[in-house]
Amino acid sequence: MDIKNTLRVHSIETFGTLDGPGIRFVIFLQGCPLKCLYCHNRDTWDTNLGNITEVADLISEIKRYVPYMKSSGGGVTVSGGEPLLQAKIITELFKELHKLDIHTCIDTAGSLPINDDITSLLKVTDLVLLDIKHIDDEKSKILTGLSNKNNLDFAKYLSNNNIPVWIRQVILPGYTDDENDLLKLKDFIESLSNVEKIELLPYHDLGKFKWKELGFEYILNDVKSATQEDINRANKILNIS
Repeated sequence: MDIKNTLRVHSIETFGTLDGPGIRFVIFLQGCPLKCLYCHNRDTWDTNLGNITEVADLISEIKRYVPYMKSSGGGVTVSGGEPLLQAKIITELFKELHKLDIHTCIDTAGSLPINDDITSLLKVTDLVLLDIKHIDDEKSKILTGLSNKNNLDFAKYLSNNNIPVWIRQVILPGYTDDENDLLKLKDFIESLSNVEKIELLPYHDLGKFKWKELGFEYILNDVKSATQEDINRANKILNIS
């Protein structure tokens, strides 16, 4: 095995419909620098875990699903964890996918400083799903353990380079649903020139069992799942039709 051409893969979903347009082959990578309180994939944080998988093997598997992707306007999405941790090898994967005329997408929080590997990856990325964890820096630190500076700088880079983006935010009652914060988020999104879609994702606690299985305390036990009413309210504030 050529370790230089491998990715640390957490899991794969072959018929994804929630991570970009159409039917998608979704690759969830291992490793994440964020420590989101509501993370439903707590087992993806450790950068030393995951299945070591060669790019060539992924391409062979993806080819089996090309008819479904092509007929639905879908493609391949690389998610996480945080895919930017493995940007260099994803670039090689996406180059091979483009040879097959397959749409490429990354699902990221943009939580790393932009570097040459990341800019090279974005040149072969057709769409970015960007999760803005929190528009307020101090609240971002509470929610994720990190500042939102890299997150917002990443969004600005995408806009300045005209890279299509879908903006996402989890509506977490008591954390991300404050009206003033949502208005600040609205202003920020309106300052970007490349936003094709805004998706508000309702918080749910379905991942808390993973925290317990791994021996970690889930501190949001008293937080209720977001309702459709919560989403509708946030949509109205953000002026999402």
